[in-house]
Amino acid sequence: MTLSRGDHSLLSEWWFTIDRLQLYAICTLMLVGLIISLAASPSVAVDKGLSTFYFVKYHAIFAVVGMVLIFVISLQSPRTIRRISLLLYIVCVLSLIAVLLWGSKINGTLRWIFIFGVSFKPSEIIKPAFVVLAGWAFAETQIRKDMPALPIAIGLYITLSGLLIMQSDLGQTALITIVWGTLFFLAGLSLIWYISFISIGIVSIFVNFKSLPYFRCSFDQCFTFATNEHSQMRQAYRSFVDGGFLGRGPGAGTIKIKLPEAHTDFIFSVVAEEYGVLSCLVLLGLYAFIIYRALGCALIEEDPGICYGIIGLALLFGYQTLINMSVNVGLLPVKSMALPLLSAGGSSMFGVSTTLGMLLGLSRRRPRTTYTRPNLFFNVDS
Repeated sequence: MTLSRGDHSLLSEWWFTIDRLQLYAICTLMLVGLIISLAASPSVAVDKGLSTFYFVKYHAIFAVVGMVLIFVISLQSPRTIRRISLLLYIVCVLSLIAVLLWGSKINGTLRWIFIFGVSFKPSEIIKPAFVVLAGWAFAETQIRKDMPALPIAIGLYITLSGLLIMQSDLGQTALITIVWGTLFFLAGLSLIWYISFISIGIVSIFVNFKSLPYFRCSFDQCFTFATNEHSQMRQAYRSFVDGGFLGRGPGAGTIKIKLPEAHTDFIFSVVAEEYGVLSCLVLLGLYAFIIYRALGCALIEEDPGICYGIIGLALLFGYQTLINMSVNVGLLPVKSMALPLLSAGGSSMFGVSTTLGMLLGLSRRRPRTTYTRPNLFFNVDS
């Protein structure tokens, strides 16, 4: 089957309007994730009493489903993506409440709920929906002065962050806070609001540090990991030193045996030890390329709602990547946050695939509109 610009079918229009370079980079990362899974997960599966390639098989299944999800969502119009986001947000908020009432603990944390025998983490799925809705609300503050768009944006954030804090998921709370705060700043709202927001964030960190032992312990481990040979952060950091520039070679690493979450939170350390720092830099370049292409599309987008949606999704993808990599090199405390497309886990793969599907869908080339370009803090014409 061949596609031509004269063909007005849905598939043809999708192919000629989508950012194909961004799509190629996403497919490359998905393929790399499968390869790394072969190196990192067998030892973890054996240690848990499972079949050797248990996590590999599930990673492959989730990757295929993820690619289908990316394709289906990227076919949709911006209005449909917004409606999907609203539905996802409502369903996931109810799921987060259900987690608090009937959830199950995995690795000592209450963040999962079992549906038909399958564990599901709502906080992973709700993030892209929250970002799209928040971006739309911030855009409406510039377009429709008669609409309570700012209270809607604040309400979306307070609802989600409150539920995440109740689950002691401070990592995801920090992630959505940074993205939401960045969109708040880009929307050009009152500086007093922004200063107040930052002040509340600083006070919240101080209160959590004083009142939550596990929060304080995470920071203590971050600043003292260099002197603790047995800490996870120390082991992860050593993988970069031991791997060197070119790595020990596929299958020759030991970090995957030492760390219980080597196939999820510390997958980047496995890459460093077995494939070297050079491979880590290539991966970093692929992630950066996806974000660069997305932000480039946002700069020429005239619809404020789409523009902020693209920026928010790109930042969500980028910040999550940056947080995971920073934990692996000892710059941030350990948080349960997956490396997009590489870490094992169905909820993580579905959440990231939804993010990228929405990102590709919103950034597709469309006819010029009569919208006023959003007033960003930087000059988009430069």
